[in-house]
Amino acid sequence: MRALIIGATGGIGSSIFAQLQGDGWDVTGLSRSVDGFDVANAASVERGMAMQTGPFDLIFVAVGILAPLWGTPEKSLSAIKPEDMARVFAVNTIGPALIMRHAARLLPKDKRGVLATLSARVGSIGDNNIGGWHSYRASKAALNQIVRGAAIELGRTHKQSVCVALHPGTVETSFTENYAGRHKTVPANEAASNLLTVIKGLTPEQSGGFYDYAGQEIVW
Repeated sequence: MRALIIGATGGIGSSIFAQLQGDGWDVTGLSRSVDGFDVANAASVERGMAMQTGPFDLIFVAVGILAPLWGTPEKSLSAIKPEDMARVFAVNTIGPALIMRHAARLLPKDKRGVLATLSARVGSIGDNNIGGWHSYRASKAALNQIVRGAAIELGRTHKQSVCVALHPGTVETSFTENYAGRHKTVPANEAASNLLTVIKGLTPEQSGGFYDYAGQEIVW
């Protein structure tokens, strides 16, 4: 079994990498810190993805930011800054979309292959009852739409493919440490284990869906 993990040095990405490798998978990792793979740079994504040779049984995209390093998630519409919103969309939405352009080439056509992308429950429009975090929410909602479209396209040529957006829960990483508040958090290795269990159980009929760490479907 072969896997490609993008964002392989982050909290969840590194745990997914380690657990799959421990289970005997042949795992390839890409990250900005090690490989210079910058999802916010189209040329970097094209260069890094073009170097990959499939088929991969799993492509896992574990990239994302809550806000630029110089900013914080907005608490109100008046706090929106165009340059900050553009950066969040570049990493959370456009980068994964550019990666997905290569999915048809890298996933197997004659057997099950999974393309899974980290999303977030706050990207659910139907579940939004408190507002705020506008750029992050909108970027994840847009990502969910990209996943849905990618699943439809893949389904035409890769009949056994599964393409999904996944919510890992609130994970104990540097990504969330300043924002978890009273939300229950789980260690990255536990979140990774939960997600891998969900991935293992998904069927092609569930492709194009949005699921949490327990395998429950999340409203769009």
